[in-house]
Amino acid sequence: MRILLAEDDVELASRIAAALAAAGYAVDRAEDGADAEFRGQTEAYDAAVLDLGLPSLDGVSVLHRWREAGLTLPVLVLTARSRWHDKLAGFNAGADDYLTKPFQIEELVLRLQALIRRSTGHASPRLRCGALEFDANAGRFALDGDPLALTAQEHRILAYLIHHAGRVVSRAELGEHVYDNGYDPDSNALDVLIGRIRRKLGVALLHTVRGQGFRLSESP
Repeated sequence: MRILLAEDDVELASRIAAALAAAGYAVDRAEDGADAEFRGQTEAYDAAVLDLGLPSLDGVSVLHRWREAGLTLPVLVLTARSRWHDKLAGFNAGADDYLTKPFQIEELVLRLQALIRRSTGHASPRLRCGALEFDANAGRFALDGDPLALTAQEHRILAYLIHHAGRVVSRAELGEHVYDNGYDPDSNALDVLIGRIRRKLGVALLHTVRGQGFRLSESP
């Protein structure tokens, strides 16, 4: 899962980015509104964390432009403003959730996880595909009840696939959503990682659909 973090407070952004990376997310950072708007319009993200007080272009304007362009990614808004009309402006612009500074980083991660789950049609934090279970809140996989050891990149790939279990995910889509700062379509790194995940699963859950991509499902 790939997140856009738009926050001009460098220290806070570093703390948020570290927590999201520890939770298994790829994170791209923007420090001003113009960059945030451009990245949101041109890159594939699963969610965004957007500060309203960004320089060059405020967060409400960024969000308005994203929604007017048809972008539907879930957006968690951050602000130092606690007044109701400021919150209302964020929601009217298309925000999905709201956090007022200061806040606990752990709460931000949990709220973002919930937004992503709901955007992919999952109400429960426990996602299943056959013998494979993913606890989205804890960020842990289990196979037949036993912990499944994965590298950071393997975890990102499998997390994206289980959120979209049952449908074919193209190589380009998968690459765009699990690599921070872009994806090289000419690299064979993705195929290597898919092979490693298959071996670790040891069961026929991860399928290659020739010419189309990959599908996580119990059936071929």
